[in-house]
Amino acid sequence: MQHFTKHLLMGSAVVGLSMAASSAAFGDDTLQDVMKARGLTDKDVLAAAKTYVPTGGRDEFLAFSSGGQSGQLIVYGIPSMRILKYIGVFTPEPWQGYGFDDESKAVLAQGRIDGKDIKFGDTHHPAISETNGEYDGQYLFINDKNNPRLAVVDLKDFETKQIVVNPIMKSEHGGAFVSTNTEYVIEASQYPAPFSKKYVPLSKFNQKYRGAVTYWKFNREIGRIEPQNSFTVELPPYSQDLSDFGKGISEGWSFTNSFCTERYIGGIESGRPPFEAGCSQKDTDFLHIINWKKAAELIAAGKGKEVNGMQVLMMKTAIKEGVLFMLPEAKSPHGIDVSPDGRYLIVSGKLDTHASVYDFKKIKALIDKKDFAGKDPYGVPILDLKKSLHTQVEVGLGPLHTQYDSKPCTVYTSIYVDSMVTKWDYCKGKVLDTLHIHYNVGHLMTMEGDSVKPKGKYLVALNKLAIDRFNPVGPLHPQNHQLIDISGDKMELLYDMPVPLGEPHYAVAIAADKLKPKIRYSTGWNSRTDEKSEYRTRPGREKIVKKDGVTHVYGTLIRSHITPEIIEVEQGDTVSVHFTNVERAQDETHGFAINGTNVNLSVEPGKTVSATFVADKAGVFPYYCTEFCSALHLEMQGYLLVRPKGMKASSGKTSQGTVYTEADYSKQVATNVQTQEVIDSVVGYITARNFKDFAPVVSLVEDATDQLNFAADAKKKSEDYAVAKDWQNATLWAQQWFQYQVKTADIGLRAKTYLEEHGAKLVETKD
Repeated sequence: MQHFTKHLLMGSAVVGLSMAASSAAFGDDTLQDVMKARGLTDKDVLAAAKTYVPTGGRDEFLAFSSGGQSGQLIVYGIPSMRILKYIGVFTPEPWQGYGFDDESKAVLAQGRIDGKDIKFGDTHHPAISETNGEYDGQYLFINDKNNPRLAVVDLKDFETKQIVVNPIMKSEHGGAFVSTNTEYVIEASQYPAPFSKKYVPLSKFNQKYRGAVTYWKFNREIGRIEPQNSFTVELPPYSQDLSDFGKGISEGWSFTNSFCTERYIGGIESGRPPFEAGCSQKDTDFLHIINWKKAAELIAAGKGKEVNGMQVLMMKTAIKEGVLFMLPEAKSPHGIDVSPDGRYLIVSGKLDTHASVYDFKKIKALIDKKDFAGKDPYGVPILDLKKSLHTQVEVGLGPLHTQYDSKPCTVYTSIYVDSMVTKWDYCKGKVLDTLHIHYNVGHLMTMEGDSVKPKGKYLVALNKLAIDRFNPVGPLHPQNHQLIDISGDKMELLYDMPVPLGEPHYAVAIAADKLKPKIRYSTGWNSRTDEKSEYRTRPGREKIVKKDGVTHVYGTLIRSHITPEIIEVEQGDTVSVHFTNVERAQDETHGFAINGTNVNLSVEPGKTVSATFVADKAGVFPYYCTEFCSALHLEMQGYLLVRPKGMKASSGKTSQGTVYTEADYSKQVATNVQTQEVIDSVVGYITARNFKDFAPVVSLVEDATDQLNFAADAKKKSEDYAVAKDWQNATLWAQQWFQYQVKTADIGLRAKTYLEEHGAKLVETKD
């Protein structure tokens, strides 16, 4: 035990010595030796240096990428390209207990379709909340293409808080896109369908099938979408695609492109050409231009029609009131991107070689003068293409998506067929640079490239195929995100990153210093509703009660025990366990899983999490902490005892185990005294410095103080049993006293190390 306590204090020195030894060994090879052995060029090493983030360092930006068919989000750092987290959104995610605890099940239940649990999602377009057109790092929105749904992720804790189901649409692709102050979030339908849920034959396609754009109202004060204050604009039965909100001079307008304006409905099984043939005959498709602010005013004035519980501005009203207009665009476009100042709109067609730059000033002037080139089959006014253009630029074969640089007039467009990125000037209409990348690039992402103030520096190409880029892992390959340096005149490829989760479709990146996530919750917090949990429990108040036929277990989790450690119920009982993590230290997450059940909880510091299940089988079911949390993590265990129906509860007597003597007690107390000396020395180091200037250390000190209080309580119990000469309980409580001391020392050393690494100063004392 003496060696163990000394090791606590010497931990930092031991680590330092081992690092020095390994550095010496590593230093035996020169950089040139390593480059020669691995076949690296100077360019390779320079690229690696540009992406390297040293141990303990942090990335400048964080990227949020859709997780495609996983129904999740991926978070990674830039420039390191290190994956940091998956966020469960539309599908369960076991590590975080998402979809396994009662609280997150309630969020997933919001996404039910016609009462059915949907266990699949196809996430496509994340969007970060904005204030005055700048990313503010508060919320993130993500859509589900297959089942038209939208989710709200709170970036205070990177958790999904809400899912809303679109009652109008049957599919969507064009979500999520936010207005400049996040008043609304756009979700646009993809494949036309009847608004009703009834069967409508394809022979009625032109008359009964429709497209739509929904404007979901977001209440920032509560961090939730308000379906009751949201509305939809009815559109013709074209296949709508991506959208963008106006900004600056185009504020109050939104833009949604489309494809298959031929309204072809396929029929290869009947001998007719397939969809792809009929949907690519025309030279142009239509960009939908919508005055959304006027549409919102019309809805507020009662000009909408309720459809499936949502207010819809019908197409006839939108045309009459001057809300909806069409503008020809290159066929089969994928994306409409508004310039930071809001004046220019860039659209590319996948079956073209040009990018078109529209001038909103020209568009608005044509609308104001009612200078239209004609009407579509549904009576929507069509603007003249040439009169609306600023310029067209030949950028390559198969242009898709455009992102803006911090440099004026500079953009980057992904070129799918040519597998390259084109850098060009949209003001002068001039190509500046091209870079061939891996294969079949889809979307692009620059740093804060969708905002009014793009940050530039880096560009990520989201490539659809990996082919032979990485080690083979079977027929299903990862996607490939490639990091590109755009800080100079020429683009430079830096890094390939395999993404092994779904098909990441689009991503957004934000400066890391704009994110202010929590490191712990207020004790007893329900993170999904952002309020105190009704089931929160404090240490010493744990209990098991039966109410309304449900056995409720109110427990706590702390290094290194679960309270209660024994739960006994009768076969057939409904059991609801509620555990509160009473830790305060950062990253001291506990888990809870029960053998033979689907109970799997992740309980971060301060959080209260519940799980309800039926104990339908008699037996013995161990439970334990799933998150490695301390030296005695494996001892953090317990038993769920399910006795057969009708059997009386046990007497409560348990096996004695090892028998302890007075000598055992004395030995343990001596160890505890030595351990306290170690703690005192660490406390002395911390209190002699300006530790209160470091918030993480203040929290650690609070946590350590709690542990010492627990140690004092265990010490008193141990001493009381010793007075009664009950050496069994005296020794065991002395060991528990020691366990609290070990936790205190562990926390204290973490605080001490932090102060050393961050240059804490000695506090001057008065004589």
